[in-house]
Amino acid sequence: MALLELKNVHTYYGNIHALKGISFSVEKGEIVTLIGANGAGKSTTLRTISGLLTPRQGEIWFEGQRIDRLPPHEIVARGVLQSPEGRRIFPRLTVRENLEMGAYQRKDKAGILQDMERVFALFPRLKERLNQKGGTLSGGEQQMLAIGRALMGRPRVLLLDEPSMGLAPVLVEQIFDIIREINQQGTTILLVEQNARLALSIAHRGYVLETGRIVLTGTGQELANNPQVKAAYLGEH
Repeated sequence: MALLELKNVHTYYGNIHALKGISFSVEKGEIVTLIGANGAGKSTTLRTISGLLTPRQGEIWFEGQRIDRLPPHEIVARGVLQSPEGRRIFPRLTVRENLEMGAYQRKDKAGILQDMERVFALFPRLKERLNQKGGTLSGGEQQMLAIGRALMGRPRVLLLDEPSMGLAPVLVEQIFDIIREINQQGTTILLVEQNARLALSIAHRGYVLETGRIVLTGTGQELANNPQVKAAYLGEH
C-alpha cells in the first residue's frame, strides 16, 4: 500500500479545470518530484492534497484512509505538512515563534524541544537568528524557516513547493543537500520544483505534468535522460 495515493483527481478554480484526472503514488521513504512548466498544475496538486482545494472528482488516500474530504487542520494532524510556495512565514513573529507555530497541534513539550534541536542541526543559521523577526531574514533563511516550521509538525510526508525559488545558486545547492538529508532521516517527500535538473538528481521517482495531466513518469534518472524532458525542462536539445 502506498503512503500517499491520488486516484483520478480533478480540481477546479471556479470554472477552470486545473487538474484533469491525476493519478500517482508516493511510497514510504521516497522523494518523488513533480516537474512541469508554470501553470501545469504542480502547486494545485499540493494544495489539493493539503485540503486547501477540494477535488470535484477522484480520491486522495493517505496511510490507507481517504483524506480528500477532510479540513486542512485534520490533514496536518495526520502528518501531511507543507512548506508552501513563497515561504509564507509569519514576518512579525521571531524565528522561535514561527517554529512553535509549526507544532501548534502538539502537546508533547519534550518532543517539541527535541524537534527544534533537530531543525537547528539541519539549519544552524536559524539557531543564530532565534529571536530575530521572520520578516528581517534573508530569502534563504526564510526558506530554511519555512521547511523547519513544517518539520516541527513531525510530517509523515513533507510537501515542498518550490524550495529553490528566488535563491542564489549556492543556497539552492545547500537547500537540496538538506532536503536529501531530511529524507535520509526517514521523512517521505513530495517535491514541486522549477529546477528540474536538481529535482531529478535527488528524486527516486518523478512525474511530468502538462496542463493538469501526467504525461510521463519514471525514476529520477530515467526522466533526466529522457529526450522530451531534456528538451522541455533541462534546456538540452
